Amino acid sequence: MKKTQFEHLVIHDLEEEKFHLPVHSHTYYEIVYIWKGKGVHLINSSRLPYKAGDLFIISPEDEHYFDIKATTRFTFIKFTDAYFSGHKMHVPDAFNEYTPESVMRNRLLKEVKLQMDEPCISILRNTVENIISYNCRKDVASSSIVYYQILSLLGLIKEAAAKLNIRIDHGQPDKEALISYIHQHIYQPDKVQIKHISTSFSIAPSYFSDYFKRNFGMSYRNYINDYRVILIEKRLEVPTLPVKQITKEFGFTDESHLSHFFKKLRKMTPAEHRKQFLSITTSDSIKVPNLV
Repeated sequence: MKKTQFEHLVIHDLEEEKFHLPVHSHTYYEIVYIWKGKGVHLINSSRLPYKAGDLFIISPEDEHYFDIKATTRFTFIKFTDAYFSGHKMHVPDAFNEYTPESVMRNRLLKEVKLQMDEPCISILRNTVENIISYNCRKDVASSSIVYYQILSLLGLIKEAAAKLNIRIDHGQPDKEALISYIHQHIYQPDKVQIKHISTSFSIAPSYFSDYFKRNFGMSYRNYINDYRVILIEKRLEVPTLPVKQITKEFGFTDESHLSHFFKKLRKMTPAEHRKQFLSITTSDSIKVPNLV
């Protein structure tokens, strides 16, 4: 189901025990503020528990639904692309680096709960109240006062994003660049630790594991371990390469550390793998001569 909106700005304030729509998408942008209640916001592939004071953003490419667990009061602030373009003369310098649309379309902001502290919590609530109060006017869509209030909401969202190390200007990290970084630094254990790689790609460390699993279909730890053990196998299959050198190359503390890691994933020691590989290659090299 896709909902269409032709008005540039629509504001709805309602309270309900069951959400009035099925899973759906929009042709417009939507900021949703929770006044009271609790439940789960399902957006794309994420399930985000909500409570009073929470704020969510939805853009045209998103699908979402609110699974209400306790009677909830929502404020929906819905606007189209034309709403922003119609207020170009009011855009402050702070929005030269990024557009309101880029904030609303940032996928990472849909996959985490936006956390705010005082005084931002109070400013958020008061700003939504101001928008609701002005909604009685017929010229609400053309009002510069309401427009600046909505920009204030986007400013609060931007601050919350900064706390999560999410860059508004860059949005979704490039998946190929992330994998390339991992492959490039696989021999430097500290460089592929979550606290380091998450900073490099501007993803909150607490969120990085969920982001990786959602985008690559496996846990970050499993990906790193599987890739390392494959590379180690290749090294072990070079008979003249000492295990001590492999240990040092991959940043293990000693050969025992390497052996424990390898055995956990391959159910055999590095020495056993090398022996098995060499026995297979030796037998393969014995050819029965062709009889002409």
